[in-house]
Amino acid sequence: MTDRTLHVLALGKYGELAASSRQRMVQYRRPLAARGIDVEFEALLSNDYVQSLANERRPSPLLLLHAYMQRINRLVSLRRFDLLWVQNDLLPYVPGFLETSLLRTTVPVVYDCDDATFHSYDRHNNPFVRSLLARKIQPLLRRARAAMCGNEYLKAYVEKYCANASVVPTVVDTGVYLSRASRPSSGPPTIGWVGSASTWIYVKPLIPLLRQLAAARKATIRAVGVGARSKTVPEFEFIDWSLATEVHEIQGFDIGIMPLTDDDWSRGKCGYKLIQYMACGLPVVASPVGVNTRIVRHGQNGFLASTEGEWKDALATLLSNPELRASMGEAGRALVENEYSLRGQAPRVAEILRSAAA
Repeated sequence: MTDRTLHVLALGKYGELAASSRQRMVQYRRPLAARGIDVEFEALLSNDYVQSLANERRPSPLLLLHAYMQRINRLVSLRRFDLLWVQNDLLPYVPGFLETSLLRTTVPVVYDCDDATFHSYDRHNNPFVRSLLARKIQPLLRRARAAMCGNEYLKAYVEKYCANASVVPTVVDTGVYLSRASRPSSGPPTIGWVGSASTWIYVKPLIPLLRQLAAARKATIRAVGVGARSKTVPEFEFIDWSLATEVHEIQGFDIGIMPLTDDDWSRGKCGYKLIQYMACGLPVVASPVGVNTRIVRHGQNGFLASTEGEWKDALATLLSNPELRASMGEAGRALVENEYSLRGQAPRVAEILRSAAA
């Protein structure tokens, strides 16, 4: 298998405007091609769908129907591929035994996840959905020869049904995510957050504290990617997210934050925001939830904060000490280069794909 090109079909849930598909699959295409692995990426839900969510608009039902029909057509014609690389699930909210029944060929499957997708079903608010779909992911996991999970929490679930499960963290291309050479000395430092309309809910408990810092001119608060209906805090700067400008916007921060609630869904998150911030040489403040406690080395590359008092103290310490911000930023950048870089993880991903196809 290593002497010839391996042809892989990567089936993502979203188009590349969504970080999960972009960072877990699309960005690997070039380094994998250099290792003799040709990856063809297809999204279930297009960039138009992703843009609708970002703008807090309800996607068209016809768009969803068309997406599902295209995915079904693809699943019944896989013969020219050596391997199927699946993100999260094949057909959301379709029972697992039905979606795997569409895989009529013997093409091996590698499963990939960076969110606790299984909790979308077994923790769903609707009891009917829970009863029907609580085990939805399990048939696909049993079908998989290998699985790549973004953190240990996800791996603990996946390996119950797929013995060959590995932790492959979500990473960034450190040749694209670079530290800014210098930061302005005038004006208050900028506390920044990047995300989406759906993750803005985690910032809301901190809004009173952040408003106080902005009103006292101790900090500029900048949020990138908040939906139009959530831009309701006059003291904040709201920036629309764009793939072309995302890195530039993060480089304009002085401190990156990642608050989370302590629940099962959050424990499945892979700390992508923190990795982005640190790759750009920023110190971070984050909730001690899930993988955040592994990425943030408290007192070295940032601070972990649970209570409002801890958040206030951590931010105050960083805002008043530019030398500490710089040293923590350097430590964070070094960690990303060592553990969370595309260059470092690409050989592992190539090995997992080739082994599964062999």
